[in-house]
Amino acid sequence: MEQTPLRRLIQAFAWWDGTTWGTSWTTWLRGESVGEDEFGNRYFRTKGGKIDPALGFERRWVIYKGETDASSIPPGWYRWMHHLGDAVPDGSYQPREWQKPHMPNKTGTPEAYHPQGSILRPDPGAAISKGYDAWTPE
Repeated sequence: MEQTPLRRLIQAFAWWDGTTWGTSWTTWLRGESVGEDEFGNRYFRTKGGKIDPALGFERRWVIYKGETDASSIPPGWYRWMHHLGDAVPDGSYQPREWQKPHMPNKTGTPEAYHPQGSILRPDPGAAISKGYDAWTPE
């Protein structure tokens, strides 16, 4: 990505759109690359797997490609990131037949899911079933 003056200013504060200067500096100074997933997210840990005395285990982090979306971490990398296993995913993970491909988190966007009866649906009155009695306090 081209480093325009506006992009540099955004990088100083906007954690949701790539890395901040602090994350980039810490990654360069204290981190080592572990791998990359199919979405282009890059994964890091402390150099040499050094144990953080405050945590009792090594620090692990991800630098997202594009917009920050924690739901874009594949299952194998999720397992590694949350210390559920120490094996770094090698790309051999095969999803089960019932697993759907990744969809970005739509919360807070016009495409967000709104259940039937929600006032945020385009037709809020149409989805309310007949026989519904609103609760009123006594």
